[in-house]
Amino acid sequence: MKRITKWVFSASLFLLPAGLFPADLTSAFIQDDSTLRITIKDSWLTGTPAAVLRNRPFVRNLPGGAPVQVRSEVRNNDFSVILSRERNGTFPGWAQGSWIYTRNRGTGAPLRIRVFLRSDPQMFVQFRPFGSDKSQIDVVIYDAYVVRGLPIGISFDRLLTIPVEEALAAAGNRFPRRYFDPDPRLYRNIYLSGNNNNFVTRVRSALGSLNYEDDGALDEQGRYVLIESLRPQRDPAGLNCSGFAKWVVDGMLRPITGRRLAIAPLKAPVTPRTSSLAANYENRDPLFGLDWTRNLALEAARVLRSPAFATVENVEVRMETFASLIDRSGGGASIKSYPGFLRNAGFSVEGLRPLLYTLAINEPGYLYLVSVSREERSELPLRHHYHVAVLIPYFNEFGNFQTVVFESAAETDLAGFIRRHPQALVNLVRIPVEGVFDP
Repeated sequence: MKRITKWVFSASLFLLPAGLFPADLTSAFIQDDSTLRITIKDSWLTGTPAAVLRNRPFVRNLPGGAPVQVRSEVRNNDFSVILSRERNGTFPGWAQGSWIYTRNRGTGAPLRIRVFLRSDPQMFVQFRPFGSDKSQIDVVIYDAYVVRGLPIGISFDRLLTIPVEEALAAAGNRFPRRYFDPDPRLYRNIYLSGNNNNFVTRVRSALGSLNYEDDGALDEQGRYVLIESLRPQRDPAGLNCSGFAKWVVDGMLRPITGRRLAIAPLKAPVTPRTSSLAANYENRDPLFGLDWTRNLALEAARVLRSPAFATVENVEVRMETFASLIDRSGGGASIKSYPGFLRNAGFSVEGLRPLLYTLAINEPGYLYLVSVSREERSELPLRHHYHVAVLIPYFNEFGNFQTVVFESAAETDLAGFIRRHPQALVNLVRIPVEGVFDP
């Protein structure tokens, strides 16, 4: 494995715009600690559990200069040997480059090796035994398995002492390295600290002029009206969740077209209703949020891309980047399947954070309008789209993943958004973020 050098580090900074100094290195340039693992193999990695747990922690510098703390920890029936990299004067165990080997405390049987390629405790690569001469790779991002059980032709015993890069190379292009190496330059239009002209900052600065009003929106003339009747609002006028999403999109399109969007076309069904039963429930407006967000995204595609891009298939998020999640609901950590895209409903909200992470990597520079729905039971089940929000995932100048949530004329947060909508499904449509925003 190549060791980081002063020249490589300087070159990586040279490629970044002024002021961007990521805390983590590109994953391929993490300093290798395999020499250290070789020297401690007998005493720390293959000794009996009792002998390993008697060892005292110590700190050693790698040849490239990075300090590593070696220690053991016990958790329930397992114990781990941790080679922790330093971060801000501490050794948390998840700083970039940290390596953790976990075994059964009673039998000493190997369970897994976990490697942190970014300084984030919820993102790691995991190796597990798979027969006598093979191992398996998992890649976990915010409790989602973007890779699970990928076999490689390296025995687990060899993984104890070989460079991590050699182990990853055995997976070839099936290892999604891109998820560990975000490029902050790709998100400058969305947000950049100290720049008041980026999209998020301009939206934030305008929120103070807005009020919330149920069923409220701005029409094409800039008048506050009620969405259902198009009648003028009484003061104090404002926007509801749908009207606010329109306000955001109008702020992106109006500098180009010179006008705001009309309301009536945004309420029209994008696709024909699939059954007479659905038509009978139209008076309850169950698909309003779905139609509204799709129509906004279609208009944005026509203006910001070209009319050829203005199809539901192009604007709607349907990619499935993971099929299983870690389930922590019972206090433990089991694995459960994650359903894929459901037509006219989207994805389960419990996987929203890793979904937004993978979207931010795979298609940088987009915001997402989300329509939230739940199943309501009356004579027959009916899915009701009841809320709309704006989600903006990006990586800041330090390479840290962030998601801005705007909804109902205010800024909230992703964790709170997910908590407020348990058991919901979320349908996402994408809109490219350009440099101009003027509501």
